[in-house]
Amino acid sequence: MRKMIIFSDLDGTLLDAVRYSFNDALPALSLIQAHGVPLVLCSSKTRAEIEACRQRMHNFHPFIAENGGGIFIPQGYFSAPDPAEGYQRITLGTPYAEIRRHFVALRERLGANVRGFADMTTEEVAELTGLSCDDAILSKQRDFDEPFVFDGAPDARFLQAIEDTGLDWTQGRVFHIMGKHDKGLAVKILKALYEREYGEISSIGLGDSLNDLPLLQAVDRPVLIRHEDGSFDSRIA
Repeated sequence: MRKMIIFSDLDGTLLDAVRYSFNDALPALSLIQAHGVPLVLCSSKTRAEIEACRQRMHNFHPFIAENGGGIFIPQGYFSAPDPAEGYQRITLGTPYAEIRRHFVALRERLGANVRGFADMTTEEVAELTGLSCDDAILSKQRDFDEPFVFDGAPDARFLQAIEDTGLDWTQGRVFHIMGKHDKGLAVKILKALYEREYGEISSIGLGDSLNDLPLLQAVDRPVLIRHEDGSFDSRIA
């Protein structure tokens, strides 16, 4: 029987979109844990945010941070030499400092009314996202991408300029500017590692937003999650 692996987005999928709680998912989490099914968290959240979430969930499997920018594999998880710093880290993303430099340069050149997390205080990030101030601090500890919002309607010029620069963007709760990586690429890499360990596997993916589309395309059985109002993301459905 094939080993089953579940890859799941967090905000709006495994976590409640308003309270960031996984209480509603506890029965499912208990069931997959009892059957030894790995749950790989795959999120736009930072490494620090996901580590805090994993601790609350008692999840000790690999995880994917910042829309596929980094894959983190716990020490001794696969049959490979133990990493020196507690994780084997596979970096797919462009360094944050470079992403931020391009973001500021594009904003100045175009005169775009757009702000990134680095332009906001912790309190402003918390108000924008609904996170607690403690969690907002973790969300500002970025390695690979910059979340941003427009002051008003999205500026198509700015989004096109990101692509023209050789970078990419995606959208979940907010927009993100990042390098040429995505959740799907990270999922494929981890799937290959699981297959090397267990042979053929069966993969399930769960997501609710545009930034989850590459994840859903990379698994055997994709599951698109409804929004709080019962609707689906029209760009995927």
